[in-house]
Amino acid sequence: MLPGHICCAPRSSLFLCLWRVPGVTGSGVGTLGPSPHSPGAPGPSLAVVEATSEAGHPKVAPAARMSTQSIHYLKPVALCLAPGIPESPSRHRRHTLPASEFRCLTPEDAASVFEIEREAFISVSGTCPLYLDEIRHFLTLCPELSLGWFQEGRLVAFIIGSLWDEERLTQESLTLHRPGGRTAHLHVLAVHHTFRQQGKGSILLWRYLHHLGSQPTVRRAVLMCEDTLVPFYERFGFYPVGPCAITVGSLAFTELQCSLRSHASLRRNSNC
Repeated sequence: MLPGHICCAPRSSLFLCLWRVPGVTGSGVGTLGPSPHSPGAPGPSLAVVEATSEAGHPKVAPAARMSTQSIHYLKPVALCLAPGIPESPSRHRRHTLPASEFRCLTPEDAASVFEIEREAFISVSGTCPLYLDEIRHFLTLCPELSLGWFQEGRLVAFIIGSLWDEERLTQESLTLHRPGGRTAHLHVLAVHHTFRQQGKGSILLWRYLHHLGSQPTVRRAVLMCEDTLVPFYERFGFYPVGPCAITVGSLAFTELQCSLRSHASLRRNSNC
């Protein structure tokens, strides 16, 4: 298992209504006029259009020649599907699912989380920061330390964290959650491949740090990343504290920390 380092994903219904004019057929079109059922009151009616004039163009019959039989109300008619044709699920989904939602993850989200993570990391490093059982483990013990970004019910980006109670990260911090800790250890951040290069990782990280700041017992955040990603995290208030004690094969990492007290002022000065 690749230690839980933070890494950006690789660069690389509605009611329909038709207006029906009862009794009118052919090439007639509608204009507005007084309603026969409410004398003097404005309302929708029809002026009959004769088929053609001598010049071959449509012409409107004079109002004096019109009879009340040529005046009709426009009645709304609900559009119904033919029998046997099922309604599209998306018609209802638009009413029930928000366009964009940020919320803490649950164990039921674990499979979606792992699918995104596996695609983001295995293709690059051959392993994942967290595997499916570890994802379920953290989302069961400390779901409040996770955050997912959903669009129309689909998970597009996420962060998973846990609490740690020592000054620096150790091998144990990769798999443990210590409820008495005051440090939030960010294990993984990943974005679905179809939503990358859109700034979603940055937006999610700002929101996550703001979310952590609302928890009075959490004082700081910590993560480990490869050296090339250090400048990215420095934009969010993280600062290097030295080489991380955790290594994986030939990979070495830098440990970074962020004070959540200073994060609020940084966020006000950011574009997120």
